[in-house]
Amino acid sequence: MAKNGYARTFGQDLMRGEHVVGEGKRKRRANAEPAGGGGGGWKALNEKMAANRAKLQGVTPAGLTYGEFGEGISVPASGTSIFDPVLCELSYRWFCPPGGLVLDPFAGGSVRGIVAAKLGREYAGVDLRPEQIEANRWQADRICDDPMPVWHVGDSRVVVPTLDVEADFVFSCPPYADLEVYSDDPRDLSTMAYADFREAYDEIIAASCAKLKNDRFACFVVGDVRDAKGMYYGFPWHTIAAFEAAGLRLYNEAVLVTAAGSLPIRAGKQFATTRKLGKTHQNVLVFCKGDPRKATEAVGEVEFGEMAADEEWGEEL
Repeated sequence: MAKNGYARTFGQDLMRGEHVVGEGKRKRRANAEPAGGGGGGWKALNEKMAANRAKLQGVTPAGLTYGEFGEGISVPASGTSIFDPVLCELSYRWFCPPGGLVLDPFAGGSVRGIVAAKLGREYAGVDLRPEQIEANRWQADRICDDPMPVWHVGDSRVVVPTLDVEADFVFSCPPYADLEVYSDDPRDLSTMAYADFREAYDEIIAASCAKLKNDRFACFVVGDVRDAKGMYYGFPWHTIAAFEAAGLRLYNEAVLVTAAGSLPIRAGKQFATTRKLGKTHQNVLVFCKGDPRKATEAVGEVEFGEMAADEEWGEEL
């Protein structure tokens, strides 16, 4: 048990909740299955964050919120989950060298950038939506010191090739096809037909891998989604094919089990009528560019245990 009642990992103490950026624009397909996740957090921090968000309503996007709110606190929510901060922390500790640079071409949330900064990694993220980037920066300004995560606004197909970076780790969680539509921008991958989505997605992966140093790892967290007829696209396998076309090989594959939520209730009905199984996991795909042993040497010793962090950082929110 960690001292002072704090969780064993920094990620467990950090952020749980929902994206609400683009509220009113973001929508979920009628037949979509939610990815799950979220929950937990410190009550005091939640209340502080809710108060800050209330001040920003109508001024700037609310961005990332913290999962469980105190009684009487009402905040808008989209029903989607943030990126798992514990998975984020472990991925950096296991596959990114200390002080290394993380490149994130689908930076639609602040978690990956903030956790990178708190673990002493540099971070460069790209996202199409200015309101999302504004929310990310707002969060980072209140949590991070040095290094500060850096976010760029624009289409990753255009922006990533222009970045003056040599990445030590490519790490991202892309849109799951049209499972959630994040905006009405035609450049937004979530608005595209799947064939067009794959073409743009492959281009972004190729550009990101070109910025990755030799003998380094990359990791994408993905989940398969169904088309309008209920058939799976095969998105995880298409992701593997895109990385292999960019010169990397699949090295590790893991399953992230997400919160079941109302899935048992929903799954019973859909199974009875369509024989669709309920899905409550995502695929964690780790790739290697070059020699895995040299990549491992570059990462160094495996990091375990508690992270030395300022326990008062939450008060800044």
